[in-house]
Amino acid sequence: MQLFREVRNQYTQSVRKAKASFFRQKFASCSSNSKNFWDTVKSMENKSTSSQLPTALRLGNTVTTDKSMIIENFNKHFSTAGHAFLLTTPTSANSSAPPPQPAPPAVTRPSLSRFSFTQIQIADVLKELQNLDPYKSAGLDNLDPLFLKLSAALSQPLLPACSTCLSYRLRSPRIGKLPQSSPSSKGETPLTQTVTDLYPSCPAYLRSSKAKSTKKVTDHLESHHTFSAVQSGFRASHGCTSATLKVLNDIITVIDKRQYCAAVFIDLAKAFDSVNHHIIIGRLSSLGFSDDCLAWFTNYFADRVPCVKSEGMLSGPLAVSMEVPQGSILGPTLFSVYINDVALAAGDSLIHLYADDTILYTSGPSLDTVLSNLQTSFNAIQHSFRGLQLLLNASKTKCMLFNHSLPAPARPTSITTLDGSDLEYVDIYKYIGV
Repeated sequence: MQLFREVRNQYTQSVRKAKASFFRQKFASCSSNSKNFWDTVKSMENKSTSSQLPTALRLGNTVTTDKSMIIENFNKHFSTAGHAFLLTTPTSANSSAPPPQPAPPAVTRPSLSRFSFTQIQIADVLKELQNLDPYKSAGLDNLDPLFLKLSAALSQPLLPACSTCLSYRLRSPRIGKLPQSSPSSKGETPLTQTVTDLYPSCPAYLRSSKAKSTKKVTDHLESHHTFSAVQSGFRASHGCTSATLKVLNDIITVIDKRQYCAAVFIDLAKAFDSVNHHIIIGRLSSLGFSDDCLAWFTNYFADRVPCVKSEGMLSGPLAVSMEVPQGSILGPTLFSVYINDVALAAGDSLIHLYADDTILYTSGPSLDTVLSNLQTSFNAIQHSFRGLQLLLNASKTKCMLFNHSLPAPARPTSITTLDGSDLEYVDIYKYIGV
């Protein structure tokens, strides 16, 4: 095994050196010619995809093999994914189901300073390029991070165009909105590839500029302690490992005290696709974002028209009225802002949020009391999610009891959804991919 590691490491180093040498040779031929530089960049971009349409698609009781119909239905799937909550919300006045609750009010944060976008300087873009991790995977444009990092010094005279372009997009983010989606290579589950953050002339360099803008947003949020202490998704020093260790430590502490512990692992249906734009704008307003920023974000969300491209075919565009653009730089941060205050509804139970994965858990010396408190907190969390127009996926939301060394009934009291469905008790659950 040791020999394998040594050979593998030597191979990796050789490949990295060869790539660096190849990229330097590419740049050597265009050090003083901007046209050659951009031609080199474009030659390194991804020009094709391996996605293929399925040969057939079931639509209700019929099966179609017409490629144009298949691609249009894929686009319909992507464009209406966020309508799950609205489609399942009863509209009849005679419905026995409880009406959806209003969005939970944003927490009042006193003396919050105002935030506004500032001019992106050339030095900012250059620094982002120089700080790239050269060993990360390439983005949708297939430009190798090492290629971009090595190009930083050479591209410095050309960055004013990117800086000017970004400044214009900060005023008019509607430019270049064309999310494209591709069916998966298996021909079964659609795979969305959103390219809203790309720019036709200098995608990676503009994206580096937008990363700088996004960092300013996150720095503002973090400096004012905006995010709940129990939210770990998309934050520096808050990852899968820290979130898992926090939850495990809480549960093990309870087990050591020989108390009961019960948890609900909450799954949401199409959470990122279901973000209500009016609610998120309200959240940003309460966090000190200036009127200009709110107008920019409103424009950023508006008039998005995704389409699906596969095998040289392009579907017609369909408008999207909700979602945070997935694959975008801002999307994860905006979603974190959107769900942040859900944690306030947990009451006496503990909660941890990681993107759209939520665990709600509580403990005590009496199992009946534990399950009763968990049900109360779960009801409040459901109301909070409904206020955000986020739909609970009851079939994938599970319950779990810990500390099996304590006496417990063979069939413990059921935890139920607001719609009256009993959640399944499980012994194993894959939490945030672990």
